[in-house]
Amino acid sequence: MLNRLAVMIDPTTLDDHAFAVWAAERAGTVLLDVRAGAEADGLEGKALKDAGDAAAQAELDRVLTAHRPGDSVLSEEAADDKSRLTAKRVWIIDPLDGTREFSEPPRDDWAVHVALWEDGELVAGAVAQPALGETFSTGRPLVVPPRTSDRPRIAVSRSRPPAFVEALAAELGAELVPMGSAGVKVMSVVRDVADAYVHAGGQYQWDNAAPVAVARAAGLHCSRVDGSPIVYNEDDTSLPDLIVCRPELAEQIIEFVRQHGTD
Repeated sequence: MLNRLAVMIDPTTLDDHAFAVWAAERAGTVLLDVRAGAEADGLEGKALKDAGDAAAQAELDRVLTAHRPGDSVLSEEAADDKSRLTAKRVWIIDPLDGTREFSEPPRDDWAVHVALWEDGELVAGAVAQPALGETFSTGRPLVVPPRTSDRPRIAVSRSRPPAFVEALAAELGAELVPMGSAGVKVMSVVRDVADAYVHAGGQYQWDNAAPVAVARAAGLHCSRVDGSPIVYNEDDTSLPDLIVCRPELAEQIIEFVRQHGTD
């Protein structure tokens, strides 16, 4: 549950899993405050998106600088400091994933991503959905229950579902479940709202690092669409495709992509 009393926690006592939650919830609280004051401040549309991005970035930058000063950071909203490529620990963050949804109150399908990469692997992560009042993390991973739907459910963009995913759904006899941000789509699989998220339309490392960390901790399959591992803290921040799904669906999805591609 999103902790509105997160400001009272002493972050020096937190391990990396709990710190990721604390940091994501701090940014989430800031974002809720920006949204709550949007009408009075005359913010809507792009102005509200930009205000949310800036405020959440400032809060995450502040807490990481204060409490993890020896670590590097890769963020969507900051210049890429290439010293991260030789760093032992790198926080990969997206201060506001789903700016469009954030700018459309009362939508709740937007998120804050905070992940820690260490020595070649994602080792901790948290995805806060502030408007939903939930935070999902590697510290207290959910155990995904047996599937509750008769047909597989595939999370897709509410505005631009890719044609190959529509073809995949037809192949699997699946239904498409439209929703907002990338993190929300991955969390929908963790939450048993969907059974798979398959994307090949272009993303960056910050779009899915924290969601993938949480999904892996929950026992879900996570890979590139060709089945290869997802690698983080690469020089090229582009990470254009991924699959997050229940393990029993992985082979079918990868084989479909192998045969039909994503064009």
